[in-house]
Amino acid sequence: MNIAGAAARTGLPPKTIRYYEDIGLVRPDRSANGYRDFGGPDLHKLAFLARARSLGFTIEDCRALLALYEDRQRTSADVKRVAEEHLARIDRKLAELESMRQALGRLVERCQGDERPECPIIDDLAGGSPAAERPAA
Repeated sequence: MNIAGAAARTGLPPKTIRYYEDIGLVRPDRSANGYRDFGGPDLHKLAFLARARSLGFTIEDCRALLALYEDRQRTSADVKRVAEEHLARIDRKLAELESMRQALGRLVERCQGDERPECPIIDDLAGGSPAAERPAA
């Protein structure tokens, strides 16, 4: 199957499939004319990668998970470790986002949102200096 067919079957853009090939995540056969020839195992790997990426796994996580997928001697503990590390990154990101949300929420609450030029949001973005202290443009 050519790259267009593989893209249609996996839902991945051809550009993404080419990238995965470039970095060695998939290695489709080549036909005599040099075109990629994706077989069943390639399609399974691409679907695997699409699902892993949809869960936010990094390319390196995907590389590790794909190696574990292909390793019949793997332990589920190895797979779980990769997933737990990713889950910890997600938790850290959620905490960062919550902190940003709270900070922005406080600024929005303090802003009058009226016709006056004074705005705590602008003041905060400008380094906390009130509008009156900022140099004129």
